[in-house]
Amino acid sequence: LSLHDALPICLTRDWDETVSSFRWKEDGSGLYITAPYHGTEQLFEVKRTADEEAANEVRQITKGDFDITGIAAQQGSVLFVTRTDMNHAAEVFLVNTENGSMQALTHVNDAFYKTIQLCSVRSRYTELEDGASLFSWVIYPPGFDSTKKYPTLLYCQGGPQSALTQFYSFRWNFQLMAANGYIVIAPNRRGMPGHGTQWNESISKNWGGQVMRDYLSAIDDISKESYVDTARRGCVGASYGGYSVFYLAGIHNNRFKSFIAHDGVFDLRSMFGTTEELWFVDWEFGGRYWEREKIDVQKGMIRNSPSEMVSKWNTPILIYQGGKDYRVPIEQGLQAFQAAQLRGIKSKLVYLPDENHWVLKPQNSVLWQRVFFDWLDKYLK
Repeated sequence: LSLHDALPICLTRDWDETVSSFRWKEDGSGLYITAPYHGTEQLFEVKRTADEEAANEVRQITKGDFDITGIAAQQGSVLFVTRTDMNHAAEVFLVNTENGSMQALTHVNDAFYKTIQLCSVRSRYTELEDGASLFSWVIYPPGFDSTKKYPTLLYCQGGPQSALTQFYSFRWNFQLMAANGYIVIAPNRRGMPGHGTQWNESISKNWGGQVMRDYLSAIDDISKESYVDTARRGCVGASYGGYSVFYLAGIHNNRFKSFIAHDGVFDLRSMFGTTEELWFVDWEFGGRYWEREKIDVQKGMIRNSPSEMVSKWNTPILIYQGGKDYRVPIEQGLQAFQAAQLRGIKSKLVYLPDENHWVLKPQNSVLWQRVFFDWLDKYLK
């Protein structure tokens, strides 16, 4: 290799999206990548051009309401990938890289799907006050009847830069929520990849700003539909989504009848002082809270902390907290629960001592779901 060939080259420098994963092509001429795109996760090809000054070609291979969640292998013009959507857990598919056609290779869950009703998943756009257009997925109960009224959940995604796509989760399972009689609206609010890097980056150092108005705009927009029971609306989320729940609990103006937060950030100062992901908060918060020459404390750390708005909390709240969560440490959930208790708000704490930032053990997962739906049924049904 020449010195020039050994230097790093950014193959996607001129592409206004974010790469999730990649695999080198067999002939070494470029990459196959997966990337969030407009509420889905799609497969792309990146071809390196001979002209170093020219932009490399990025070609979208797959299109549809599904996620390509991984690339396992290549065989000529065929890729072996895993694919999900909100109604289907991962299966292996073959993708023709020339035309994007797909063929299911495994059918592990087909027999089970025949025993249940699947939910309808539709896209929705909300025009925002700043002129932007907000994309959301709306998940409807099986057998949805537009002449009836349904309790409705606003789902807040974590990250805050995590994509909200056609994922299939065994914890935040939209199909299961819909099957229990709830409409779910899941917005691709400010901060998520798949809508350009500016949209993706706009949340940093501004956790409690425009993104919260995005959430409220989404729930207000869907609430215009006659089938949404505005007296039975809830708000749920984990991690940054849990932060969003805590924050919205102080500004929702009685929109919601119930909140559920899992491993959510409650107090930014103590979060900064205890998290193991120090590089992240150092960047996201714009600096350390004592470095006043770098950040305006009143407009930054303090203003964006849900703990500053507890005096406005007035709604029942369920809080989950993992005992081995070092990213959003235990004191965050305990502080939020204690604040709710001292405020006299109906509240419940589910402490999972052997879980980290997720719920990984089967029995804990069963408990998580049972408590989740028992709580919702109590306050929204």
